[in-house]
Amino acid sequence: MLRTGTAAPSFEAKLHTGDLFRLQDIRDQYHLVLYFYPRDFTYSCTREACSFRDHYQDIKNLHTLILGVSPDSLESHQQFAREHRLAFSLISDPRHELAKLYKVSALFGLRMLRVTYVIDIKGVIRGAIHHELQVGNHWERTLQILQSLQKGRA
Repeated sequence: MLRTGTAAPSFEAKLHTGDLFRLQDIRDQYHLVLYFYPRDFTYSCTREACSFRDHYQDIKNLHTLILGVSPDSLESHQQFAREHRLAFSLISDPRHELAKLYKVSALFGLRMLRVTYVIDIKGVIRGAIHHELQVGNHWERTLQILQSLQKGRA
């Protein structure tokens, strides 16, 4: 995992919506929650995505975008987002290029760890949350970090 306080690696990726996302395009405008997860439609990954969905407005109100990343195809992401009414975008990373860049690729690049990064508007990682089983703590910890940023304490 990348460490808190380091610069977030710049990247660009195609979203499940068909749009192109570039990290540098949101600098000085939005914070970013970049969360990595192993697979669409699995129990824990669905719970995690739905917890971010359920707290989307609270996170958005803190001038923050959310992006989910997994190795699944764009088509799988489209179905997953539609079925679970996700208000945020998903990135397909089948070759784990983004996962390797953010150091969340495991088992010789065959599996993606469940890691959430909170990146501030300057492109600095302000939080790195990793837990494979307690998926509920990702959105809670994310919200705490974002609230600290809002108050100028992070």
